[in-house]
Amino acid sequence: MSPSSEVPGFYKKKPSERLEFVKEFANLSDEETNAISGYGALGEETANRMIENVVGTFPLPLGIAANFMVNKKEYMVPMALEEPSVVAAATHMAKGTRKMGGITADSDDPVMIGQIQLVNLDDPFAAKKQIIKKRDEIIKLANEQDPILVKFGGGCKDIEVRVLDSDTGPMVITHLLVDCRDAMGANAVNTMAEAVATRLETITGGRVYLRIISNLAIYRKSRASAIWPAEFLGGEEVVDGIIEAFSFACADPFRVATHNKGIMNGIDPVVIATGNDWRAIEAGAHTYGQWKEGHSSFTTWEKTKNGDLKGSIELPMAIGLVGGATSTHPTAKACVKILDVKIPGGATELSQVICAVGLCQNLGALRALASEGIQRGHMGLHARNLAVQAGANKNEIDKVAEMLKNSGKVRADMAEKFLNEIRK
Repeated sequence: MSPSSEVPGFYKKKPSERLEFVKEFANLSDEETNAISGYGALGEETANRMIENVVGTFPLPLGIAANFMVNKKEYMVPMALEEPSVVAAATHMAKGTRKMGGITADSDDPVMIGQIQLVNLDDPFAAKKQIIKKRDEIIKLANEQDPILVKFGGGCKDIEVRVLDSDTGPMVITHLLVDCRDAMGANAVNTMAEAVATRLETITGGRVYLRIISNLAIYRKSRASAIWPAEFLGGEEVVDGIIEAFSFACADPFRVATHNKGIMNGIDPVVIATGNDWRAIEAGAHTYGQWKEGHSSFTTWEKTKNGDLKGSIELPMAIGLVGGATSTHPTAKACVKILDVKIPGGATELSQVICAVGLCQNLGALRALASEGIQRGHMGLHARNLAVQAGANKNEIDKVAEMLKNSGKVRADMAEKFLNEIRK
């Protein structure tokens, strides 16, 4: 019988004490315990401040995507992820844009939405009118919560009011439109929403429940576009195949789910590497696709008059350089330095680079699908991983991987078989 997971005061314990309990609870070996207990550049103290119940860290490979030129500026792009082929694909496709002037990108102002939910209203539409009449007062109250943000040109710029039907009855939703400058903005927006909530209750006679930021950042979008020569991609037939693959994604939710996942393969690793909230970016992206057009592609692909391929992307990008892990995590700070994005305006610049990587990664996947197939690139690294899992040393890994690829049977059992063969 395993011990109970109910541990009084678990959060009060030191990380080493928590780790010891988990070791006993899960019957971990010393090797397994050591695998989860390291802190690397982060350090135990910093890690323990960042989240609750810390026992260690979970490292990811950190790669660099090269060749990126966005708005005529050169970038080396850090990407933290575990999936093979992604960094290589982004790097290669970025190279293909350079003869055509590189990637062009732009962004909206960094405006986030804070939502305040009002219920128990006798006349929701009258309440909406009352709130709109008090617009200036509400904006002033919101901005009093963060004078520093206002000083740097940000702050609450406007409000929106909607009457929303729901299963529990009508509700009035007030949006605070907050320019967050170089911050992602959750803390500032939530503080403003909290402050305004009581005043809205007084104005309308209703009851406020939720007052929180929305991750559907429709006013904080970034865009990127580029042209790839047909010959770089493999000719007219490959360009046509890419457009057919794109059309498939636009027509079928089952395809677009994987199509957009490929885009996020490029986006998420940069978001993670820079200490930003990749869950917020994922949620905002997928909801935006649904909100905008239904199950739609985040990218658009078309053939130019010259037969080349033009691609573009547009997504909400709630990216920050102020606060959060971006300001505390040593690796994230180093990655930001590699990208050479600086305050003021660096968060917007970073969002454009992230979109550029997503666009390139999407093309890498589409080109593979339209030509040799998606597995070819994956299988190379997968074969090496299987060789390592089979116990191959550094002098044996490449030999086993090559035998796996040549056999067409890239499986764990075959890795063991080939390793035994070369050791005879």
